[in-house]
Amino acid sequence: MRPRAYGRVDTLVHVVHSVVVAGARRYLSARVSPRTLQRLERRAERLHRARSALVEQYVEEALRMEEHPGIVFVEGPAGRRAALGSKRGLDIWQIISTLKADRSSVAATAKILVLDEAEVRIAIEYYTDYSDEIDAWIRANDEEYERHEAASRRQEELTRS
Repeated sequence: MRPRAYGRVDTLVHVVHSVVVAGARRYLSARVSPRTLQRLERRAERLHRARSALVEQYVEEALRMEEHPGIVFVEGPAGRRAALGSKRGLDIWQIISTLKADRSSVAATAKILVLDEAEVRIAIEYYTDYSDEIDAWIRANDEEYERHEAASRRQEELTRS
């Protein structure tokens, strides 16, 4: 018989998580405190997302942060993305975009962005594992920039007429 923990009430949560095999998803059960579950439910409601989707996201992000010390995840108008923990306003895609655009060295990128070279290396290490994701952020930013530039040109033409 299993010993009972008195004075502690856990809540069982069923979580769906990703499995690499052919895109299948499997169930995972976990016990969390009622307070944690309440916070999770409030957050899921506020974001209009399923509780299991949030748990999957948070577990994935925690694993990535453990594998890549110095990486955090931030929420913004464009969505949730990886960022440099020491520079909360600087996303990994921005560092990699700078590195690629200037075809510069780690030292040059660090100088341009006012970072330590070690911080640029943290971004590069993360990029090597999640390049598709980071490249998608770079493409999205480039597309938004082009839309903004086209709109500015149209407005300029209207004001000259």
